Amino acid sequence: MSATAIELPLFPLNVVLFPGTVSPLHVFEMRYRQMIIDCQREERPFGIVLARPESEHFNEKPYPVGTIVDISNLTRLDDGRYTFMAVGVKRFRIVSEHHDRPYLSGLVEPFKDVAEPEDELLPLSQQAYSLFGAYLGMLLEASEGDNEVDASLPEDPEDLSHFIAYFLDIQEEQKQHFLELTSTRQRLQEEIAILRREVPFMRQIISRNVPENITRLN
Repeated sequence: MSATAIELPLFPLNVVLFPGTVSPLHVFEMRYRQMIIDCQREERPFGIVLARPESEHFNEKPYPVGTIVDISNLTRLDDGRYTFMAVGVKRFRIVSEHHDRPYLSGLVEPFKDVAEPEDELLPLSQQAYSLFGAYLGMLLEASEGDNEVDASLPEDPEDLSHFIAYFLDIQEEQKQHFLELTSTRQRLQEEIAILRREVPFMRQIISRNVPENITRLN
């Protein structure tokens, strides 16, 4: 066990959050309302973990790796529910689970990627950056949004790999796989393989949805 292990409230959800990403949350169950109250009083974050598919309500079984989140823009509604933005900070691994509070908590330790040579990561990062920029641009184009996305993409290879993993349209269990990897290189390689399939497919879908009088040359 790491000397930097800490006790952390755990919030099992059907979503995987990554460092550097943000997700809106709506807390309505009494146990998690209490968790938010405790976090605010104790001025500490909590951890989001993916609940295993076989989990039962009130007896959720989390995957071993999750993400510490900070609470931003917290709003308490009139009926006691909370809405806020969960901001991913860093990953952790659960050392032990505890059930002495209304909600799940655990002793957790930092979980990081291993150091890898920059000359191996840079070409992969550039390729992933380009592919994902096209992927995200087409998503925004399909939703009639702004497709100028390059300025908002992280440049650091590990940060970029987390950002891509969060936004890819894949199953949460596959996102959990990316969260549990300790190799930025492997994460980028697997994401590039997905994007190489998805980008041409999305181009075909978008071209089919363009009105015929726009695609034809006059």
